[in-house]
Amino acid sequence: MKRSPLTAGRTALACALAASVLTAAAAPTLHDSARRLATQRTANGAVASIVIGIVEQGGDPAIHGFGSVNGRAPDGDTVYEIGSVTKTFTALLLAQEAAGGKLALDEPVQHLLPGYAIPAWQGQAITLRDLATQTSGLPRLPTGFMPPDMTNPYAAYGATELQAFLRNHHLARKPGAVYEYSNLGYGLLGVALSTRAGQSYATLVHDRIAAPLGMLSTAVTLTTAMRARLALGHDGAGKPAANWDFDTMAGAGALRSTAADMLRYLTTLMPTAAGSPYALAIQRQRPAIPGADIALGWHLSDVRGTRIVWHNGQTGGYAAFAGVTADGKRGVVVLANTSAPMDDIALAALVPGAAPPPEIVALTPDVLAGYTGKYQLAPGFVLTIQPQRQGLQVQATGQPPFEAQATARDEFVVAAVDARLSFRRNAAGTVESVVLRQHGQEVPGKRIE
Repeated sequence: MKRSPLTAGRTALACALAASVLTAAAAPTLHDSARRLATQRTANGAVASIVIGIVEQGGDPAIHGFGSVNGRAPDGDTVYEIGSVTKTFTALLLAQEAAGGKLALDEPVQHLLPGYAIPAWQGQAITLRDLATQTSGLPRLPTGFMPPDMTNPYAAYGATELQAFLRNHHLARKPGAVYEYSNLGYGLLGVALSTRAGQSYATLVHDRIAAPLGMLSTAVTLTTAMRARLALGHDGAGKPAANWDFDTMAGAGALRSTAADMLRYLTTLMPTAAGSPYALAIQRQRPAIPGADIALGWHLSDVRGTRIVWHNGQTGGYAAFAGVTADGKRGVVVLANTSAPMDDIALAALVPGAAPPPEIVALTPDVLAGYTGKYQLAPGFVLTIQPQRQGLQVQATGQPPFEAQATARDEFVVAAVDARLSFRRNAAGTVESVVLRQHGQEVPGKRIE
């Protein structure tokens, strides 16, 4: 199957509060381009608040807050939803079992869930490795997924619904063959691991990861103390957004955390001890899509000549990014309480000294709405474009969404994946096609709806 060229992988006060900076001796510096982007986003109301945490090997962390939470600049103890960054915790639970010789990565999922009917492809079973590397063949979401409450979409999806879907689902391809990002797959992995342990997913994460690392503000369910420090979420238009709750899909995105806790988590990867669960978690397993590989949950990419290990996340009211350089020298976490990708800010902070990001311009809502649609770049590969408050959301077939920001009318940059989009208009002035520029290639796509 031909794979897509797009690499993997939403109101602040009118006068934004000055960014707070909590640092200790020998703390790493925040690159100017990352600071400028975070300042712009919070000052213009695109994002309510942003926290950037940075740590370097053997040094003290630095935490920078931008915008406002309850009238104050956020800090390292402000609580945010981390969305799909949760998947790296789920993968680490698997890596712990595998590194300890208690489970094999190629163990069929069916063996851990005898009460489920897990689909197979011509007798080939879905394995734990397939789920952890997003190559199971399961779709992004269950077919016919229709939440009764779209503001809290995963809350009502329980074991009964998951079992019914799996029992009636037929795989479209062989497991392990093709990367396709799947929230469903990671939800299933969380169920399999918690069922085997005889504990809830929330308890597993607490007992095996959060508590041992001293991550006292990382949990599925908000404690009273965490709720008091929670940054209330906002959707991409800046309106208040409900918190998301999870049942059987918890392994895909249920965790809440803080920048201080996430830096403790990242330091376990800087560097990792040979043979440890952390080393196994970030070890390359399979190709993902051009320009990226996948480990257990983590993506591996080259950004301006630097190999990084990363994952991002997004819920209805929050966005997150966590990553380290592959040499273990620098780690960055970015958390926000607006549902808009933070990848460009995170990459600017993670790879200091890179060229400054291009100047971003503001387009009016009616101009942004004119790009809405689906653009076919290849058979089976479509870009879905939707307007956001400050740009566009771009999602390729089988991939997570990314943010595109305008550098001019009809010209956009997708900083998270080092790509550019150029839209073309017909004689009547209507957008009719797009050109994706990435990795030295130009791929045109016709607007099909």
